[in-house]
Amino acid sequence: MDTDEAIPTIVVVSDYDAVILVSFGGPEGPDDVVPFLENVTAGRGIPRERLAIVGAHYEHFGGVSPLNEQCRRLQAALQQALEAAGRPLPVYWGNRNWNPYLRDSVAEMAAAGVQRALAIVTSAYSSYSGCRQYLDDIEAARAAVGPSAPTIEKIRTYFDQPGFIEPYRDRVREALARGNQGSDETALVFTAHSIPTALAATCAYEEQLRAAASLVAEAAPGVPWELVWQSRSGPPSVPWLEPDVNDHLHDLAAAGRTNAVVVPIGFVSDHVEVLWDLHQEARGTAAELGIGFDVVQSPGTEPDPRFVDMLVALVAERTDDATPVSLGPLRAPAMPCAAGCCPPPIRS
Repeated sequence: MDTDEAIPTIVVVSDYDAVILVSFGGPEGPDDVVPFLENVTAGRGIPRERLAIVGAHYEHFGGVSPLNEQCRRLQAALQQALEAAGRPLPVYWGNRNWNPYLRDSVAEMAAAGVQRALAIVTSAYSSYSGCRQYLDDIEAARAAVGPSAPTIEKIRTYFDQPGFIEPYRDRVREALARGNQGSDETALVFTAHSIPTALAATCAYEEQLRAAASLVAEAAPGVPWELVWQSRSGPPSVPWLEPDVNDHLHDLAAAGRTNAVVVPIGFVSDHVEVLWDLHQEARGTAAELGIGFDVVQSPGTEPDPRFVDMLVALVAERTDDATPVSLGPLRAPAMPCAAGCCPPPIRS
């Protein structure tokens, strides 16, 4: 194929000429699991025993994380939605920990002549791993590509956006109707990935999660709710956000609650940490306790069209100065993250 034919034509829209979806990555076969986990934990001193435990979670699903396929669907849906909205920006995709690696995608963008792009990360919240680390990943990828690398700016957090909140609201209503569950017997359980309390104190992660949970809980007036945590991976000597979802289920049983509707509010899509930690482990805990258990789907899993339209709207805030929309208190939408936001953990 001729080189000119292989490189797509770049359409410039309001000084941005591409969008890149940036995600965590995941193995796509049994042989990928160990190398993937080594990438994830590089430099962190995670014991091999812990890697074996997490590796078994992936092996339960054939060594395949659904995250990459979810990103492929989101990339295609976002490309189509941008074109339908009159913003025909090419949509690239790069991962932190597995193919396609972010550095390779940035190199592809540079070869195509992209000069300035917007990054959409698969995290709705501010935190080190969900915000600052992605910014560092982007800069490391640009450095690896060299002077031809495009400038890449991250869109703002979207934890309080209608396209993130409303799909969750609808699925909560559906779950309550599906189980014919009353407020006297049922509780909403919002879950998110736990992080060390020292990290939580340096970012708005917990505050944003509580705001998002509160917005979703409006769909179930009178039903009590709580934000709890899952997927802890640190040593017992290091304090992490608590309570764990399994401990919370014990508390619900002791309080006489017989049904739990679980909302994985901390996640954009249902990848292995949702499928294993909730659908397998927490569901097993609920069964032992005699509690009815339902997990609603995250909006980026299929993805929900409203979630995709939200991403288009966030791009439009930057490309066309579109009016920001939010269901909660709104931070300045078009500003890049502050230089010191979401600082990294201090490694011993």
